[in-house]
Parts: sequence; structure tokens; C-alpha cells
Amino acid sequence: MDTTVWLVLGVVAVLIMLASAVVLLVRVFKARKLLVDAGIPLRSKALVWAAVIYTVSPVDLLPDPVYLDDIGFLLVALRSLHSAASAAGVRTGARPENPPLESRPDAVG
Repeated sequence: MDTTVWLVLGVVAVLIMLASAVVLLVRVFKARKLLVDAGIPLRSKALVWAAVIYTVSPVDLLPDPVYLDDIGFLLVALRSLHSAASAAGVRTGARPENPPLESRPDAVG
């Protein structure tokens, strides 16, 4: 393969990693409702903000064109936040398994 093919593959890989990091960063900011909730431990809240700061900081474990460490840190932070919210009994946006009888279409009323 010549240099242009490698360059195109590298650019595509960087764009995919960058898009993944942006999507995860947006999900972290959408999870701010959980960050405000009093039932979530401070450790989980701090981990989310540390992940955001790490993602935008110039200091990385891997060089900046490789966003795998940023993506991994954001995933760990989101999973930690959602598991802490579930343990605290906070709804994380999932639908209830059994909706109330009045809202079910087969309910007789």
C-alpha cells in the first residue's frame, strides 16, 4: 500500500475515535441530573468531572490523535455514575418495566 492509503486510513480512524469521544462527552453532560442528586456518592460525581477534565486536557496517557484512553475514562465514569444512581434508587432514564394500569392500552376502565 502506498502512503495515501495509510494516510486516509489514519484520518478515518482518528475521526471515528474523535466522534466516539464527543458522543461520550455529550452523554456525560446529559447525565448532570444524576450529578446534582443527593443520593449519589461524591466519589462517582468527582470521577465524572475528572473524566471530562481529562478528555479536554492536553496531558494524556496516549498521544492526542489516539482517543482510546479518553473514551475509556469516559466510559468508566458513566458506568460508575449509573451504577451509583441505580444503587441509590435514582431513575437513570430507563422505562419502568410495569407501567401503571391506567396507562396500559389493554386496561379496562
